[in-house]
Amino acid sequence: MSQYLDVAIAAARQAGAVVRDGYGQAVTITHKGAIDLVTEFDKRSETLILGRLREAFPSHAINSEESGRAAGDEYEWLVDPLDGTTNFAHKFPVFSVSIALTRQRRLIAGVVYDPLRDELFSAEDGQGARLNGAQIHVSEIGGLGQALLSTGFPYDVRSNPNNNLAEFTRFQLLAQGVRRTGSAALDCSWVAAGRLDGFWELRLNPWDVGAGALIAREAGGRVTTYGGDDDFLGKDSILVTNGALHAEMMRMLK
Repeated sequence: MSQYLDVAIAAARQAGAVVRDGYGQAVTITHKGAIDLVTEFDKRSETLILGRLREAFPSHAINSEESGRAAGDEYEWLVDPLDGTTNFAHKFPVFSVSIALTRQRRLIAGVVYDPLRDELFSAEDGQGARLNGAQIHVSEIGGLGQALLSTGFPYDVRSNPNNNLAEFTRFQLLAQGVRRTGSAALDCSWVAAGRLDGFWELRLNPWDVGAGALIAREAGGRVTTYGGDDDFLGKDSILVTNGALHAEMMRMLK
């Protein structure tokens, strides 16, 4: 295990403990948008993670959901201190901590931690993906009719007509089932573990999917934009599948 992944795992577990201790408690909620929330535990988790990363790697850049981007060298950390804030605020038990590292925009390490289930997904470029230390692999489902999919909706779903509702309807009619978990990091990680067969969503930020996308890819999956571009970070769409479903889902999304 590299020093990068070792530090990320420790930071994710510590931040996850903060979030877990706050779950179900009265929280201070503010709005970044009409339906985009932030709580005091997003900020506490972020403060802890950024402190650990800056102590270990003071020259690295950091791009974090609540604090924005801090410039640095060719390495950049992507941090979502609480992915699934709306779930957390409503006491819905699906949320995670997500930390990824890029070098010259290439994902090289990633951790997604589910604090309620004590499940830590991790991966390094070229080293495979793991869940609590055990190797994981994507499913072998090859057709939409047998597939369990997941998706989400952008925060401007009420005002932007390109809001994923039409795509959701199409897949709901074709797949065995479609879920909407509220944590893109877990969606990607669950594709990696074979619990889901595919995931798609619009207008996600790099910190939302960086770690989960690397984990899914290292578990044998495929990650692109809807149009098939392997350079998906910061783009308008992302498609994460077990690989076998990728072409069929791309055709549907086009």
